[in-house]
This record gives sequence, structure tokens and C-alpha cells, in this order.
Amino acid sequence: MSDVTQLLNAIDAGDSKAADQLLPLVYDELRKLAAQKMSIERPGHTLQPTALVHEAWLRLVGDRASEFENRNHFFAAAAEAMRRILVESARRKMRVKHGGQLERVELDAMELPLTQPDEKLLALDEALDQLATVNASAAEMVKYCFFIGLTQEQAARELGVSLATAERLWSFARAWLFREMQKSGEAIR
Repeated sequence: MSDVTQLLNAIDAGDSKAADQLLPLVYDELRKLAAQKMSIERPGHTLQPTALVHEAWLRLVGDRASEFENRNHFFAAAAEAMRRILVESARRKMRVKHGGQLERVELDAMELPLTQPDEKLLALDEALDQLATVNASAAEMVKYCFFIGLTQEQAARELGVSLATAERLWSFARAWLFREMQKSGEAIR
């Protein structure tokens, strides 16, 4: 049983100090995962990896600290929390009152290609929710690989499946999401 799982069990048992001990154990890994995700966001994004980790942490250990069964469950919840934070940020930016239809362009970074526009992130989020109803494991695979930036091998470990199964899930999810995004006109390139 990992240290993370032991601390999650202690939190579940009512140990109020366990959450304080959990953060140092998972912070570096969460920070690395957030930095990977933020590296593929568009330039000029106002949310920084540290802020993403802190916001996710607050959502994870707030009122639900005792809901995690083990390390895998915790990191799956972290992936979901980070995804939701980024989607909420994209939605806020898309609102007209916040200039959502205007595109911020940094003159120093003009030669850099833009990665995922907010519209595509929102379309992906909707398609991912639909995929979760069709195949929850495939949706989790996308969260791990796309939103957190894990390799297929790392995602396979987190999901508790073989690498071959993870590769099949990833292939299925990509094809399914591509088809759904094509239907909505927001295919990821």
C-alpha cells in the first residue's frame, strides 16, 4: 500500500493531520502534471501551473477528502479537477462580457503557433462527457493522457490495465472523439 493510500485511509478514519501530510507527498507530481498540461495551452493563458495545482487541491480535499479509495482514485480525481478548472476558465473567457470573442495576441510571440483554442477545449469537454457514457475507461484514458500529459504506459498503471489495453482504449477514444468533434465542426488537429 502506497504512502498516499495510507494517508487517504487516515483521512477517511478522521485523522485531521493526514491531509497536511498528504500535500507534500503529491504536490511535486501534481505540479509536474499541471505544468505538462499548461505547456500545451495557448500563449498568454492567465492560469499558471501552481495556481492550477492549488485550485485542484482545494477541490480535492475540501469537503470530499475522505472519498478517495487509493492513489489511483486520488490522481483520477486530480485529473478530473484540473480538466474542470481549465474548462471553466475557457468558458469564462468565451463570455462576451469578458471579451470572449476577442483573441489576445502577444507581439513578441507572433511566430508561435496557437495550440487549443477555447472553442475546441469546450467541444472536447462535451465530447469527453459523451464518451464517458459510452466507455468510461476510454474517457479516463483521455483525461490521463491529454489533460494530465501521462504516457500511455503511465496511464495504464493508473487505470490498472495492461499497456495493450491502454493502447486500445487510447485508439478507440481518439477515433471516437475525432468523429464526434468532426460532427460539431471542432476537430482537434
